[in-house]
Amino acid sequence: MNLAEYLFMFLVFPGLLFSGAAGLVIGWVDRKVTAMLQWRVGPPWYQNFLDTAKLLLYKETLIPKGIARGYFLGMPLLALSAATLASTVLLSANGSTRAGFLGDVIVVVYLLMMPPIALMLGAFSSANTLATVGASREIKLMLSYELPFLLALSVPIVKSGYALKLGDIINYQAANGAVIGSPSGVLSFLAMIFCIQAKLGFVPFDMPEAETELMAGVYIEYSGKALGFFKLAKSIMIFALPVLIVTLYCGGVGSGGVVDIMKGALEYIAIVFIMILIKNTNPRVRIDHAMKFFWGPVAFLAALSCVLAVMGY
Repeated sequence: MNLAEYLFMFLVFPGLLFSGAAGLVIGWVDRKVTAMLQWRVGPPWYQNFLDTAKLLLYKETLIPKGIARGYFLGMPLLALSAATLASTVLLSANGSTRAGFLGDVIVVVYLLMMPPIALMLGAFSSANTLATVGASREIKLMLSYELPFLLALSVPIVKSGYALKLGDIINYQAANGAVIGSPSGVLSFLAMIFCIQAKLGFVPFDMPEAETELMAGVYIEYSGKALGFFKLAKSIMIFALPVLIVTLYCGGVGSGGVVDIMKGALEYIAIVFIMILIKNTNPRVRIDHAMKFFWGPVAFLAALSCVLAVMGY
């Protein structure tokens, strides 16, 4: 592939343009379902597109005095770039199992860590007290869910013969059945769902933002294009993380034909529904309770799934 093809993949399909649009649609589904559960009408399907366009094209980017300007403006770009690249690698591997590369699982995990880290650094650089509180919560939350996330992630890797390539994990499931069909896969899937919920900052793990307590917390000093980049990065994460779960536990979105694609789409919708259901049926928890939850029950669940996977179950 030449440079133009790589740029097209990153900027158009399956990268920034496609993943961003898909994430904004998933975000609308979340808002619409939430509104229905609260007996409201909810926004039209294009509302998230209008909100994003308003931030990127019309709203002024205000920069507080006396801050680390480079960090403050650079972190939204870092978050958006990392989220876009992670989505590109994931969708490329699902489109063709030969499109990936050895170790792309590790690369995706690394890239998915970057948006929360960028958000923390950006909030700290803003020199705002409420943003600092939100960033400190983000650090604690990230340190809490990353361990069970990595343990849960190791189950599909172990069961596929210690494969470190997304395409190999997909091929294993095509030949031997979905990972979620095994006892270790079920336990790992449950742990992964909770970790993804926290990685996205969804209720009950939205403590870093906590609008009713911190007035948006980590985002409080951001506006205009900088805020738009952060919001777009989160939209891409909302789209990409369920794709990761489908890839690891259900055999991918399917590249073998229309039936496989439809099956993968239904699995994707089911995972999104589970995430929205958790979000709308639980109150926000305290950060110390979240840490105990991830280092206790969720870590135990993920570790048990690893043991069962090594034993062949």
